[in-house]
Amino acid sequence: MLPAPPVTTLIPPVGENVHRRGNALTRTIARLMLRLTGWRFEGQLPNLHKFVIIVAPHTSNWDFPTGVQAMFALGIRGTFLGKDTLFKPPFGFVFRWLGGIPVDRFSKNNVVDQTIAYFKARERMILALSPEGTRKRIEKWRTGFYWVAVGAGVPIVPVAFDFPRKRYVIHPPQQMTGDPAVDIPHLRSFFKAEQACRPEHYVE
Repeated sequence: MLPAPPVTTLIPPVGENVHRRGNALTRTIARLMLRLTGWRFEGQLPNLHKFVIIVAPHTSNWDFPTGVQAMFALGIRGTFLGKDTLFKPPFGFVFRWLGGIPVDRFSKNNVVDQTIAYFKARERMILALSPEGTRKRIEKWRTGFYWVAVGAGVPIVPVAFDFPRKRYVIHPPQQMTGDPAVDIPHLRSFFKAEQACRPEHYVE
């Protein structure tokens, strides 16, 4: 028997272990925005303290505000990485409020090691990023996210932004084996060019 398809809902439930943010007001505003824009969720996040979310296809400037809308709708505290200069006054507090973590690209410890250290130092953390790292058409994903997940011992949750159907498709968590030649193609199988805002910019 084939498994039942994921349930599509306006906002799925989020477990108590997931790193949360927001309040009744922000959730109400986010719910209103979802109704106005027509976006829905398919599937739901795992009830885990720590995991990496990879979002694809990343082909348009619309991806970021679409992702912020999803974050506030779910009421989760997502974390992203940014160069340390972005977090200086006068606007650094905005990036921190949105969930940004500064990384020093010139440190003796590389970004992957810095991010693993952040994971290990925190009780709860959701790292959200694009494995493509650019809106341009590329053949290969960057693999920093992969080695962070392996080093921190956390699963990866693939989330596809399906623009034609206006769906956030949340797939089950995937535990990495430590062999990127096996794991990366498996992760890529969760995403299709037809889901992208600009399908011609995504390579399956």
